[in-house]
Amino acid sequence: LAARHEIALLSFLDPEQGPEIAPALQAVCRVEVVAAPVRGRLERLRGLLTTHQPDMALRLASEQLGQRLGAWLARERFDVVQVEGIELAPYIGVIEQARPRPLVVFDDHNCEYLLQKRACLADLRAPRRWAAAAYSAVQWLRLRRFEAGVCRRADRVLAVSEADAAALRRLVPGLEVTVVPNGIDTRDYRPEPEREAATPTLVFSGTMDFRPNVDAVLWFARQVLPRVQQAQPGVRLLVVGQRPHPRLDVLRDNPAITLTGWVADSRPYIKRAAVYIVPLRVGGGTRLKLLEAMALGKAIVSTRLGAEGYPVRDGRELLLADTPDEFAAATVRLLGAPARRAELGRAARAFVEARYDWRAIVPLAERAYRR
Repeated sequence: LAARHEIALLSFLDPEQGPEIAPALQAVCRVEVVAAPVRGRLERLRGLLTTHQPDMALRLASEQLGQRLGAWLARERFDVVQVEGIELAPYIGVIEQARPRPLVVFDDHNCEYLLQKRACLADLRAPRRWAAAAYSAVQWLRLRRFEAGVCRRADRVLAVSEADAAALRRLVPGLEVTVVPNGIDTRDYRPEPEREAATPTLVFSGTMDFRPNVDAVLWFARQVLPRVQQAQPGVRLLVVGQRPHPRLDVLRDNPAITLTGWVADSRPYIKRAAVYIVPLRVGGGTRLKLLEAMALGKAIVSTRLGAEGYPVRDGRELLLADTPDEFAAATVRLLGAPARRAELGRAARAFVEARYDWRAIVPLAERAYRR
C-alpha cells in the first residue's frame, strides 16, 4: 500500500518485544507503539461474570492507545482508518468522534463467532474439555452480538475468504463484505531442492498458544503420528512457533517430537519438511501457514477445515484428509514418494503465485477504500 499511499501505523508493543521498530517497517510507514495491556485470569473471569462483552472485546483495552488514537485524529486528517481484527473494534468509538470522520474499515481476520462455535463443538467431544466447551459457548453467543454490531458500525468490512464473508452475511443479512485474502510476497519465499534426510521430518508451524493450533498438534501427535510411525519408525515431528501452551508439555517427553518455541524466521524450518501438515479441526478465516508452505514448494497434507477458504483441489496442490487413518495414510504415501512430493510442491507454488501474491491482492483492498 505504501507505494501509492501515505501510511501511519498505531499498534501495540508486546511485553516480550524490545522497543526497536523493525527497519523494514519504518521504511514504508510512520509507526508509533504503546505497551500492550496484560490481562490475567482473574481479570478475564471478572469480565466473564460482570459484563456481557466477549473476552475479545476486552483483551486489548488500553486507555493509552485510545488517547494516542484520539490525538492522532485531532491533529491530522486521515482518509481511512483500518481496524485490524475484532480485538481493536472497541476503538471504533474513538474514530467516530473525529471531524471530519474518516472511512472506517474493519478487517475481520477471522469470522470470530464461527471460530468459537467450532471450538465449542470440538471440545464437547472430550469430557475433560467440557469446561472449555462451556467457555466457548458463552463466547460464541456474545461474539454473535458483538461482531454483528461491529460490522454494522463500520463503513467497509473485509474478510479473508468467501467462506468467512458468507458467515458474516448470515450474521448481518444484506451486509456488504469485500474479500481480501491473506497474502505473501512470493519473492521472499523461494523453494529449494529437497535434501535427502536420514530422518524424515513433518513440520507444523504457528503461534502455539492459539487454541486451534494446540488442538491440531495434540490431535496429530496422539491420533495420527503413531500410525505414521508404524510405517516410518524414524519419522520426526517439528512444531515451530512461539509460546507453546502448557497443554503441549505432555509432548516434550516424546523423542520424536520437538517444540522449538520462538524462532526468528520460520522459513528455514518449513524448508526441512518432507511433508508439511495442517491438521486443524477448529478455526475460521484462512491459514497463512498454508500459503507459506505452498510458496516454499512443500508437499502438504491438510484437513478440509485447514484448507478452508482456499480453492485448492485434493490431489492437485495438496492432499486432503480428515480422519486419523486418512491423514496418516496420505502422509505415509508422500513420505515414500519424492517425485510426488515435488509435483505437489510445484503446483502449490504456482497456485500461490497466481492468486495470493500481494501484488494481486492489494488492488482489492484499494477498491474497498473508495467512497
